[in-house]
Amino acid sequence: MEWFESLALLLGSILLLMAIGMPVALAFLAANIVGAWFFMGGAKGITLLLNNGFGGLPNYALVPIPLFLLMGEVFFHTGLGARMFNAIDRLLGKLPGRLSYVTVLGGTAFSTLSGSSMGSTALLGSLMVPEMTTRGYKKHMSIGPILGTGGLAIIIPPSALAVLLATLARIDVGALLIAGILPGLILASLYVGVIYLQTRIDPTAAPAYEVETLTLGHKLRLLFGDVVPMLSIMVLIVIGMVGGLITPSEAAAFGALGVLILAILFRCLTWEAMKKSVVGALRVTLMAYLIVFGSATFSQLLAFSGASSGLIRWATSFDLAPVAMLMVMFCVLLLLGMFMEQISMMLLTVPIFFPLAASLGFDPIWFALIILLALEISFTTPPFGLLLFVMKGVAPKDTTMRDIYVSAFPYMGCSMLLVALLILFPKIALWLPGL
Repeated sequence: MEWFESLALLLGSILLLMAIGMPVALAFLAANIVGAWFFMGGAKGITLLLNNGFGGLPNYALVPIPLFLLMGEVFFHTGLGARMFNAIDRLLGKLPGRLSYVTVLGGTAFSTLSGSSMGSTALLGSLMVPEMTTRGYKKHMSIGPILGTGGLAIIIPPSALAVLLATLARIDVGALLIAGILPGLILASLYVGVIYLQTRIDPTAAPAYEVETLTLGHKLRLLFGDVVPMLSIMVLIVIGMVGGLITPSEAAAFGALGVLILAILFRCLTWEAMKKSVVGALRVTLMAYLIVFGSATFSQLLAFSGASSGLIRWATSFDLAPVAMLMVMFCVLLLLGMFMEQISMMLLTVPIFFPLAASLGFDPIWFALIILLALEISFTTPPFGLLLFVMKGVAPKDTTMRDIYVSAFPYMGCSMLLVALLILFPKIALWLPGL
């Protein structure tokens, strides 16, 4: 069987099973079993494949995933996140468009910890959009920042999705987490710039309204009581990783412990909140481990059948510059994002894209950061980006899809600009890991 026939059989069976409603992890497992039967000699091949897949699960690099997820769940269910949102809101005072800034700042903190762009969009959409609509904000000022926070959440550590990508691609988890810091700060600055320009161009887009005037002492109490403790956990674990004092797994453990201690100190850690947090983290962790299992076996099948080597030979046979090939892969991810969830996209593309990137001489950390940004941009790509429809479900009833598309474009433009900067100046991503 030719390499392209093997590739078509493997990918086609996965897409078919997903199309009929089978969960992603199970679709990969079923397709891998069928592939092992055809390419690896029947029942013995299936046994060998399953043994190799289970061998990839006891991986120390996977430890941060459940701990980062537990951080986010406790942060949300105990109300620590709501305290931080409210404090930032009051501290910004009469700043034009302040609720949009609150959405970017507070939403990024929550989204980064939660590890789920779809869940974060649904939460922020139901929490912030009604409030901003009541205050007279125009739709692009309320919807746009929420759609934009996902791009920050996916690259600023701690990011569970970045840990999963690094594990699947077999690259340094800590280096990828650290690499996202500087690009994340640049992207946040671009988002703030967009909101500032929108309020200057059209002051009626975010009408001013009376707010409580706070004394300096009250502001300091809010800052050091409700904002600094929450943010300090993320800052400290990032400093620890950058300084080489702790590994990503230790950083995740300290982060989870820190959030639990804060919840105890603020007297908001209840049995019900803890139960919901553990169940939520466990659910996503089990899915992540199934995905790692499916990806490990899928990569082996691609190699065993000759599909991966054939695809790399075919792709590199074209007289295309490496940057042009990068743009092809980027566009493939944008297209897939209209129909698939991020983890599903990673499962399909990582076994193919990373060997191809290595053959083109790309730095794996830099390339992984480009992939993470492509995954997030694809989620808001009109007309079928999944986050657009999530937002439609939680936005006010008079919100049209056109309103959502228009709101998303400026923030997509910021992410595209960041990708261009990373291509032109790779040191933006590689300087901190290089330290």
